[in-house]
Amino acid sequence: MKPQDSPAHTLSLVIPMYNEVDNVVPMLDRVHEALGSYPHPWELVLVDDGSSDGTAEAIRRESAVRGAHVRLIELARNFKQTAAMQAGIDAARGDVIATLDGDLQNDPIDIPRMVGRLLNENLDLVAGWRKDRKDGLWLRKIPSRIANRLIARLTGVHLRDYGCSLKVFRASVLKKLRLYGEMHRFIPAWLSTVTQPRRIAQEVVQHHPRVHGVSKYGISRTFRVLLDLVFVYFFMRFRSRPGHFFGGIGIALGALGGVILSYLLALKLAFGESIGGRPLLFAGFFLVIAAVQMVTAGVLAEVLARVLFESGGTRSYFLRDESVPSSDEGWHHASDATTGRAESSR
Repeated sequence: MKPQDSPAHTLSLVIPMYNEVDNVVPMLDRVHEALGSYPHPWELVLVDDGSSDGTAEAIRRESAVRGAHVRLIELARNFKQTAAMQAGIDAARGDVIATLDGDLQNDPIDIPRMVGRLLNENLDLVAGWRKDRKDGLWLRKIPSRIANRLIARLTGVHLRDYGCSLKVFRASVLKKLRLYGEMHRFIPAWLSTVTQPRRIAQEVVQHHPRVHGVSKYGISRTFRVLLDLVFVYFFMRFRSRPGHFFGGIGIALGALGGVILSYLLALKLAFGESIGGRPLLFAGFFLVIAAVQMVTAGVLAEVLARVLFESGGTRSYFLRDESVPSSDEGWHHASDATTGRAESSR
């Protein structure tokens, strides 16, 4: 679908980067090749996630050469990819937001087609699907396939590739979410809490081998993903009623403890048996105590859910400089130089 066939809109590209100094110039070249003639205003928001190799300085130099539509958001330290992505989303000013990795494995050439589908099919998210993924089989592909199936089964949002960072969102919907921990890979599931799953689609995208830099991911992230998946499941099912989750566990534990204590009481009263030294007595007692604690935790969770999750004022990152360009400057237009480089005299 051609970009000119899409309704009028503004587009923000958000790219988190961490120690990717060798990829800064190639990434900017590729973005401008893909969007240099894009018929709608667009901006490029590059988030430096506390890099130590000069990535921020390289972005700053390129921004001075290419124009104000290339923006640098510099985090005070390394807050990890989810917080960096949230920082870019907060800074993005477009009606449509596209996210992708800064390692050149995602190809910006797919973005116009995905934006066209998002707007013309009235969707809220078009997620990339790396059908021909250029990664290792055992350490990347197989764990990813298992994770994708597990996430889809638990969340009810059936996508083939949750891990692909190349996604295109309707900004008004995406900005209703707050991302924490390792939650960037669960964005489609999170999005289903504020929109209908039928407004989420996937699109086959290109995927390239990494040329520069070193991958920031390892097999250890699997354990973090599993923990985050538990939280996502809880949040999606019990966000507005956490007391039902903890209270349900408490009732089950209390019922089991009550049955044990009733059985021991019957033995004591009906048969006169000694129950003071029986392990079942301690088990029943502690089950009842645990039940009271779980119910109490449910009550506290109900209070915290309204204070913390609904406040919307907590951020997972801090900026060095929070200045933001005015809304009428810093956009790239099709009438600008096709090479994407502004005149040095500006």
